[in-house]
Amino acid sequence: MAVFRHSAESLVKLVSESVPERLLSGIIADHLKATTGLTPSMGERKSWDRSLPILARDLVEAGLGDVEMMIEYRLPLSSKRADVILAGVDRRTGGDAYVIVELKQWSQADLYEDDPDLVLVPGMSSRPKLHPVLQVRGYCDYLADFVGALAEHRDAVRGVAYLHNASDPDIHDLYGHVRDERTRLFSKTRRGAFLDYLRAQFAPGSGADAADRLLTSAIRPSKQLLALAAEEIRNREQFVLLAEQRLAYQMVLHVVEKARAADSKEVVIVTGGPGSGKSVIALSLLGELSRQGRPVLHATGSRSFTQTMRRHVGKGSTRLQNLFKYFNGFINAARNDLDVLICDEAHRIREKSENQYTRAALRTGRPQVDELIAAARVPVFLLDEHQVVRPGEIGTVAAIKAHAESLGLRVHEVALDGQFRCGGSRKYEDWVLRLLGLDGGEPGPWTGDDHFEVTLAESPHELEAVLRERLERGYSARMTAGFCWRWSEPRKDDTLVPDVQIGDWTRPWNVKGERSVGDAPASALWATLPGGFEQVGCVYTAQGFEYDWNGVIIGPDLVVRDGELVTVRAASRDPALMKRTVTDEQADRLIRNTYKVLLTRGMVGTVVYSADPETQEFLSALVEHGTVTIPDPV
Repeated sequence: MAVFRHSAESLVKLVSESVPERLLSGIIADHLKATTGLTPSMGERKSWDRSLPILARDLVEAGLGDVEMMIEYRLPLSSKRADVILAGVDRRTGGDAYVIVELKQWSQADLYEDDPDLVLVPGMSSRPKLHPVLQVRGYCDYLADFVGALAEHRDAVRGVAYLHNASDPDIHDLYGHVRDERTRLFSKTRRGAFLDYLRAQFAPGSGADAADRLLTSAIRPSKQLLALAAEEIRNREQFVLLAEQRLAYQMVLHVVEKARAADSKEVVIVTGGPGSGKSVIALSLLGELSRQGRPVLHATGSRSFTQTMRRHVGKGSTRLQNLFKYFNGFINAARNDLDVLICDEAHRIREKSENQYTRAALRTGRPQVDELIAAARVPVFLLDEHQVVRPGEIGTVAAIKAHAESLGLRVHEVALDGQFRCGGSRKYEDWVLRLLGLDGGEPGPWTGDDHFEVTLAESPHELEAVLRERLERGYSARMTAGFCWRWSEPRKDDTLVPDVQIGDWTRPWNVKGERSVGDAPASALWATLPGGFEQVGCVYTAQGFEYDWNGVIIGPDLVVRDGELVTVRAASRDPALMKRTVTDEQADRLIRNTYKVLLTRGMVGTVVYSADPETQEFLSALVEHGTVTIPDPV
């Protein structure tokens, strides 16, 4: 989807005859707000006003005024936007041709500490940025991977980084990343070469049809994490990392090499919301560092996530399975025994690793974060602070950073702003945060998103029926609920007790233990194995996983009273919230975070139902009842 679309010639006319350049950004900002719900920063507005007219005039001067400019094109199943995609007729073949243009206003840029993949831009910040050629190369690969019309025509997509304010001497070191004709770099010094490049790509003529075909093409499903994790370990190119994802990846590799050369120790923290690509980065790093022969391990605090990684990534290989550990497995690890420890789902880090089964000799009271930092020269933490759902979990940026700095260690931070898991709908995640009061905003109506559906079911029967119909059509789907019903042990006849009861609708929770019960998979595999749909999942089994369609039953622990969404601690059956050491304020936050996790598991759509009538009525004013037509999965 493109936020704004014009031919180059019509955009030039729009700017010169209808609106001043400084107001172009206002028009684009209005379109962005209407289509995505996002408000652009002042920096984005300035870049539109200053860069887009330059590109449009270059196209007109090159005799390509009819080439279509798709501005702020959102990559499929992602919230990441390419600055401009040019669409036209391929001069060589007569077919469709596309050039992704990454516009940079930089007047100077240097390699960051001689790293060819990272650059430092004077006057912007002290933090490195991803090399723009690497950025646009990732966009080219991603577009070719996901747009059906390009499946057999990858060469139809090319990319350009255009630093139209920079002279060659001021960006000289950046040209080293230009390896082929598919991705190029141009400066204002090479404007003439840029015009020749554009003429070589496009024939004169309208690009409207090519733009139409790109925008209406079928979108192939994303390469989901678990299905291809094994290949990622063996084959580096299974995942395409975009922008901040690639920046985080390159930053870790840079810090690892730096720590090795200087015999030093540094910490990297990567933050991002649901589906922003944290685990994709983790697996990419695990694969690359393993191939480099560096001592590296992957660790989480989630039994479900770790066991699923072992099952899918390490299937048939004990060596691969041994790459996946738990946070509490580093109590007595040797200092810096590893080059890298990748701490995925790091919001699950606990105050201490000790529990009732820990041997007395190992009960030192040492913080778990200290154990993890000590275990490797470069500990990497990937986390989402809104997913802290248990008392004793302390995995926040502030806590990790404070401990690292108390040890005199340098900390690098990378924030991911893309949102892949929920069908690319960052708008939906923002809506959930406002609904739950987690970002300081007020709940508001769901105004829709072409790439993601939210609907309110009138009963749990309807919620299940909608999801089952999606399941039968080839989508993945699961039902989840707040922890407001007892969780019984299996019966002696190897069946589950239907504990979740709402009126005459009943379903069992997912299995408690590590063995299957009848057709119900073991707890850790509820989200990924057939049979899991017949049970209701809780936050501890759903966290860290994704499925196409997500059903969420809001229990009586989160209700609306007097127009406000409030938590009811007494309605929770979670043993963790029954401890006297947990304050009401902590319980309130944990319950809200729990529903944030549950509501953001779906990639295509979410169906919601509240067991409380007043809350259901409140939600009906925000979310429409009913569904739209969703095509069969590819």
